[in-house]
Parts: sequence; C-alpha cells; structure tokens
Amino acid sequence: MKRLITFASLVLCTALHAENWPQWRGPSLNGASNEKGLPSAYDKSGAAWVTPLPGKSGATPVIWNDHVFLTSPDAQKNLLLIALNRKDGSVRWQQTVGVGDREQGRNNMASPSPITDGKLVYALFATGDLAAFDFDGKPAWTRNLAKDFGKFSVMWIYGSSPVLHNGRLYVQVLQRDDPSGYAHAQDGKPTRDSYILAVNAKDGKDVWRHIRKTDSTKESQESYATPLPYQGKNGWELLIVGGDHVSGHKLTDGSEIWRARLYEKRDDWYRIVTSPVAADGLIYAAGPKGQPVVAFRDGGSGNVTESHVAWRFSEAPTDCPTPLHYDGKLFVLEGNMNRERILSCLDPKTGAKKWSSMLPINDPIWGSPTAADGKLFFLSERGTLLVVDAGAESKVLSRVDLEESPSRSSVAVSQKQVFVRTAKNLYCFGAK
Repeated sequence: MKRLITFASLVLCTALHAENWPQWRGPSLNGASNEKGLPSAYDKSGAAWVTPLPGKSGATPVIWNDHVFLTSPDAQKNLLLIALNRKDGSVRWQQTVGVGDREQGRNNMASPSPITDGKLVYALFATGDLAAFDFDGKPAWTRNLAKDFGKFSVMWIYGSSPVLHNGRLYVQVLQRDDPSGYAHAQDGKPTRDSYILAVNAKDGKDVWRHIRKTDSTKESQESYATPLPYQGKNGWELLIVGGDHVSGHKLTDGSEIWRARLYEKRDDWYRIVTSPVAADGLIYAAGPKGQPVVAFRDGGSGNVTESHVAWRFSEAPTDCPTPLHYDGKLFVLEGNMNRERILSCLDPKTGAKKWSSMLPINDPIWGSPTAADGKLFFLSERGTLLVVDAGAESKVLSRVDLEESPSRSSVAVSQKQVFVRTAKNLYCFGAK
C-alpha cells in the first residue's frame, strides 16, 4: 500500500483537507479513499443536489476540488464531456468530443471514465475520440485513435478508461484481430492489433505504441480493463489484463517485462472486464466467468505463470466488478454471475477467506465497489445504493432505492460527499 499512496501523493497531488477522486478507481488507484465524515444513512430526498444527465453511461464521475467531470451521450448521439459545480451540481460547461453514439449490450460509446490531473481533464470515447480540456472548458488538444489505428474491435463496445502517470496518458486497446463480425468496427481495415499507447498529456502526441500479442482467440482477445501504473521490484511498470493474461510493461517503451496466464481453461468467449489491483508486492487479477482471482508476486521476468503465483481464490470469484483493496483487506464481489451477490473478504497476502456473505440485492451489480470512512459502497443495476460496514460481515448501514435503471457506474467519494450516477441523474450525498 505504501507504494501506491506514494504514487497518489506525487502524481495526483490531492488537497490537504480532503481527497479528490481524479480517476475511475480513486486517488490511490485501488477503489478506496482516505475521506472521513461521510454519511452513514442515505435517503433520496436528502441528497445535497441532483443533476439530470443527458444520457446513460457506465462511466464513473471524477472530482477535483469544486469540479465534477463526467462523460455522457445525449439524445442526438453526441458524445459529451460535462463539467459540474461540486457545490450545487449546476453545469459549468459541456463540450462535444465526438458524435455517433451507439449501444451494444450493456455498453455505449461513452463507457470510458474521464481522468484529471487538476490542470486538464481528459476524455476518451469508444469512437476513438480522445481530447483534453482545461477547467474552463477550453480545448487543449483532440485526436481520434480510430483514424490512426483502426476502429476498436470489441464486441460489446470498447470500455477501457485511460490512466495518467507522470505527464503521460496510457491507453490500452486489447481487441479482436478480426473485426468482420462487428458492425461498429467496420472501416475497411481487415485486421487489428492489440496495443498499449502512451500519449503526451500536454499535446496528445504519441510517445510510444507497443503491440501486445496473445494466443487467445475470438472474444477472449478483448478486454474492458483499465491499465495500472505500479512501482515494485521491477521499478515502475504498467500492469495490463486481457487476452487471458496479465502482464507488466516498461513505462519507457511499453516492452513486456513479464507475463502470466490467468487460468488453464481456454475458451473463445472469455473477455476480461476487471482491472488489475496491486499492493504490498502483490498483483491481483481476475479471470472471467467463474475463473479464479489470482495473486502474483511482483519482480518477475518472462513467463511467471507458475513461478510467481502467491494464491488463487475460486470459491466466489468476480466476473465484472474489480476487486477492492482497503484497510488491509481484499474484497471480491461476485456481482453478476449468479442470483446471489456474494461479497468475500480475503487476506490479501494469503488469499485466506475471512468471511463471505450475500448482499441483500436481487439485481446485478456491474460497477466496482468503493470504500471510504470504514464503509463499502455498491450500486446495483436498478439503482439501489447499498452502504455496508467494511469492518463487519456485510453489516448494512444504509440502503436507498433510486430506481433509475440501468445504473452501471461505480460510486465516487470526495470532500465528505458521495457521488452516485444512475441512468438518469447524478446524485450528491453529504454536506452541501
């Protein structure tokens, strides 16, 4: 945990009085915040403010001081980056970054979450449109990755979010090599490469592009995960999950340092949704559709499939929600595979199960869990916000049924407030 906290302090520069939530998985890139003083009880009528949104999206809002940023389609299929005033939810500005929203399965073209460093805010859409704006809404730069490298060949619409580290944006595009079956990927180019791209955050120009190979097939080549910068025994590296494997790459040129296969079974339809998590010398990655959560020791080189496995957890693995590292525990949510929403609390060093219990929610949870102030936050597809005691066995502290489906975002926390995105609105709970 020490390494990731150092990263957050150096790169994300959170305010002394409270923490920002600058990207999808928060200030420490693990789904958790050090924020205190959050409400224990929640009520729809007691929200500090509610802002209607122009469209639905699974993208998570990000917060920096008094700015809240989110991406959304609108009724005209424009793809928007929107800035709100954190104090009252009013719209500061909005910019059209791309056009041509479309929906496939549970995703649309606005699924990736924005990210900010406190100076610029960056937005990526599944159309390939990538852009940066200052906090007044003035464009800094814009480009289209689909024009440069081909439209994204991902069955259920591209959903990976970019990550920011030391002045570079890192984007992973792990996709099917044959786009012929995907209407939204047609551009006259018969094949695709899966790649990792490093972009200069100031001007949007390429620093490097690394082709990431895989021996997986069809949909199993695809990933919806977000890359993770991590400092371990190998120094700084970028962790990537997809194509049945987890791998570590040099930040200097993207070259691969190590690789491990996540599971033995081979299947054409094993797309990966969950992002990697890392803490205290261990790297956690989850396979899809009942495959285990695996912990790997860092510092490896080459193929470390067998040599660096620390433990595997198969009892109630996750398919879509990314595991949460918080307060010396690893929380794994099986939120969408079975009727039961099973939350497991593991010892992150050994994988031993401390406890496992069912959350009192009957519909799927697609977003990833969030933690702060001793609480765990979950948002179900129907729009049920569930707040659970992180120190007890799923002791429910509060439940509010917002009833605005489909809700697929993760909860964000900043400055004693909790931000919940549904299909219709952005809710802010906490002190005004």
